Amino acid sequence: MKTPPSLLSLTIDSAVLNLSNISDLSPIPAHILLDLLLRILKAGKLTEKVLRLFIATGKDEVLSLVQALNIQHIFTPVLPTNKVKVLLAFEKHFAETKQDFSLLDNLYSAAQKMSQVNIIDNEVDIVIGALHSDMTSFMNAWRPVFSRFHLIIIKDPDLQEELQIPEGFNIDVYTKSDIDRLVGSSTSVLFSGYSCRYFGFLISRKKYVVCVDDDCIPAKDNTGNSVDAVAQHIVNLKTPATPFFFNTLYDPFCKGADFVRGYPFSLRSGVDCALSCGLCLNLADLDAPTQALKPEQRNLRYVDAVLTVPLRTMMPVSGINIAFNREAVGPALVPALRLVGEGKLRWETVEDIWCGMCVKVICDHLGLGVKSGLPYVWRTERGNAIESLKKEWKGVKLMEDIFPFFQSVSLPQSATTAEDCVIEMAKTVKEQLGKVDPMFSEAAEAMEEWIKLWKLVGSGQSS
Repeated sequence: MKTPPSLLSLTIDSAVLNLSNISDLSPIPAHILLDLLLRILKAGKLTEKVLRLFIATGKDEVLSLVQALNIQHIFTPVLPTNKVKVLLAFEKHFAETKQDFSLLDNLYSAAQKMSQVNIIDNEVDIVIGALHSDMTSFMNAWRPVFSRFHLIIIKDPDLQEELQIPEGFNIDVYTKSDIDRLVGSSTSVLFSGYSCRYFGFLISRKKYVVCVDDDCIPAKDNTGNSVDAVAQHIVNLKTPATPFFFNTLYDPFCKGADFVRGYPFSLRSGVDCALSCGLCLNLADLDAPTQALKPEQRNLRYVDAVLTVPLRTMMPVSGINIAFNREAVGPALVPALRLVGEGKLRWETVEDIWCGMCVKVICDHLGLGVKSGLPYVWRTERGNAIESLKKEWKGVKLMEDIFPFFQSVSLPQSATTAEDCVIEMAKTVKEQLGKVDPMFSEAAEAMEEWIKLWKLVGSGQSS
């Protein structure tokens, strides 16, 4: 006589069939989760979304099984350049007509870069500047995304209250005492307010750094699913950028897009992407004058697109939602230009705008790419834009001098690293902008001091 299935076994079978209705697995005991995961694998129903649910539980037994089975997040954007039949047809044509194979080589190069985007957990640091003491709701909202990565949280030195951080994350928290011990007597580089996140950039040892402000939560896409901002940032950084020739169908390395007719094949392999700039839903990153005039305006349009910012085109990078290749351009993300009395709202800061202009010029000089668009985050920050305008107004006026400078600045060919570029740019800032306003001379000094700190911390002599 066949033994009837147990109630637990029937429940697990039902869970396998109703995965789309499950949003949280953390209350389930570990031994049951292991059985459920194995049955999902056997049934062939393991997807990215389901895997994130298991990882978000934070249970060691589950994470060990995922690691033992070598289960990883794999993204495979769709491109004709990774279609073997198309490549073989090109190869046959070139061989028959005895034409140059260089164009085909570029197709192969693009296909190879796009065949798989493998997100390796230990390549990524999440850096968060904590300007608010209670981080419980923020961390819990991001748990499905952040729980698999190492997090660096920098407490704003001006914040007096103790941080409240829920358990279940791999976190290192740094406070004012840590900053003072590492930076020492430096007065040029300040890590207060939003600039505290730059300390995380300084001490990270990972290839990729993702930074999200603590007033943002995951956004929803057009289908209602939560956006994995970290995954999208890494896809942007691990797929080529195309700054030398604008593709009118968005990023050709995104799913559903490709190179348009007339795009030179010799440029289709692109260049390495060093900076990924995400956008905000709800409260867009507007300046104080615009927000004061349009207090009720909200950005609710989710545009499913990524663009490479063209060569020698300037952009005001927002530190709210960014990621970068630290090995390639880490030193170029520098906290330098600060307004007098710079505040605790994004309307009252310009340090990330200056930083973004610096890194874009340096990327152009080094032959690296910058992308803008996806991923989105949902931004909830509030404040009085009119009051903030009093602090930001000087920054608004300074932009009229900053933009022409960055548009025309030229770095010497001898500058072959990001560190070299920052030093050369600091010299030019001092020479050309220092006479306009003393604030620029202070920014140049901060840029030079930043590179000294970067080299010192990198050498391990600061510990």
